[in-house]
Amino acid sequence: MSSIQSFNAVSHPDARILILGSVPGVASLVQQQYYAHPRNAFWPIMAQLLGFATDLPYRLRLQQLQKNQIALWDVVHRCQRPGSLDQNIARESVEANDFATFFVQHPQLRGVCFNGGAAETLFKRHVIRAGLELPAGLSLVRLPSTSPANAGLRLEQKLEQWRRAISAPCSTSGAR
Repeated sequence: MSSIQSFNAVSHPDARILILGSVPGVASLVQQQYYAHPRNAFWPIMAQLLGFATDLPYRLRLQQLQKNQIALWDVVHRCQRPGSLDQNIARESVEANDFATFFVQHPQLRGVCFNGGAAETLFKRHVIRAGLELPAGLSLVRLPSTSPANAGLRLEQKLEQWRRAISAPCSTSGAR
């Protein structure tokens, strides 16, 4: 079984929103880029919401997130998983990222947006159940996965849900 380590967080101390995936897929690991699979809707959605070109070089796309006070990371720091599907993550191998330190270093954070149900489940199981006390007023919102494996919603439907969450990170309370 393949051992996987996630990327470093892309963030600035003034981040107000943290977008969390589960753990990078094979295409992302090969390219060393978040959401590198060509059919993943993450970058097209961010380009629409933040007003940049979808073909912008990767480092400039990351800068656009930071400019808009958005941080990007994964729940899982290290795990074992064959292939790219979250359902194949070996549960006993999951090591979560250090969210206690992240939250201290990002005091303006107001919302955590989970890129899909797997990210939310992993966060609840390996971060909240492990005893981390979340910052007061932090909203947790599950959004539809941008993965090409999530074919249940059209891009426009995903975009609208992402638009609501990114434009108003403080308007929801509690995990959904």
